[in-house]
Parts: sequence; structure tokens; C-alpha cells
Amino acid sequence: MRNPMKWFPAIVLAVALAVPLAAVPQSAPIPYGAPITTEAARKVAAGALAEAKKNGWNVAVSVVDSGGVLAYFEKSENTQYGSVEASLEKARTSSAFRRPSKAFEDVVLGGKVNYTKLPGATPLEGGLPIVVDGKIVGAVGISGATSAQDGQCAKAGVDALAAKQGGT
Repeated sequence: MRNPMKWFPAIVLAVALAVPLAAVPQSAPIPYGAPITTEAARKVAAGALAEAKKNGWNVAVSVVDSGGVLAYFEKSENTQYGSVEASLEKARTSSAFRRPSKAFEDVVLGGKVNYTKLPGATPLEGGLPIVVDGKIVGAVGISGATSAQDGQCAKAGVDALAAKQGGT
């Protein structure tokens, strides 16, 4: 007979990861699409950086494809070095979990769940999925200002791409 205790750590880990994800509200998952193009990623970054410049914020902008691989990066002058990696992690969070990184921040701030050990999730606002024709083609992550300001820049970037594509 096999030892059932051998599987106990794996079962505990699976439950620990499933419970936090269930606490983050989400409707039917948006399917993944083809990876974002470099040209489209540049448009997202340009929109985000324009919003940051308009407000006097120094930010880093990372755009990842639908698989979470960096597609484009740009930053404002004098952006703090820590924001480079933080922007990438916010973008990867949004791509991997198919939702804004703010969804995780809201749960943590609400005290419902401890996300300090959810691999691949950065619970800070500033990451947004990029949806084209109803499919996630990538995500943008912004870091350098406050979380709300990062989110504002991310939205401006996504909106800039939608405007260039005729509102899709």
C-alpha cells in the first residue's frame, strides 16, 4: 500500500493556491489570442508615457505578450531603478491571471487573503490585460508613481491602442 502522507504537501499547496484565486472576482475568463505585435506594444507604451509626462510622473512601462514575455519596454528619464522590474511583474501578473493587478491589491487591502506567496502575482495596481477582438494579446505594467497613478497610466496606454484600432 502507498503512503498517503507522501502526497500531503502537494495537496496542501494545491488548496493554498486555489483558495486565494477563488477570492479574486472574475467573470468568464477572456481567451488568449496571438501575441501583441511590437508596433502595438509601442502604441500602448506611448499612451502610458504621455499620461505620465502630462502629470509629471516618472514611470517604467513594460508590455508583455500573451505568454508573459517582454515585448516592449520604455521608461521616463529619472525613473527609480526598482520600477523597471516592478512594471514587468505587474504586466506578467495581468497576463498570467487574465485580470488587472488591482484585483489582487483590493483583496490584500481588504484583509481577505494573504497573497505574499502566490507565485507570479504582484498585488499592486498598474497592470492591465490588453484585449484586442475579445482576446488577451498581452498586458501592460506601469511602476514609478503611486499605485493609482500607475493604474491611470496603464489605462491610458490600453486606451491609446484601442483608439488607434478604431475602438476594439
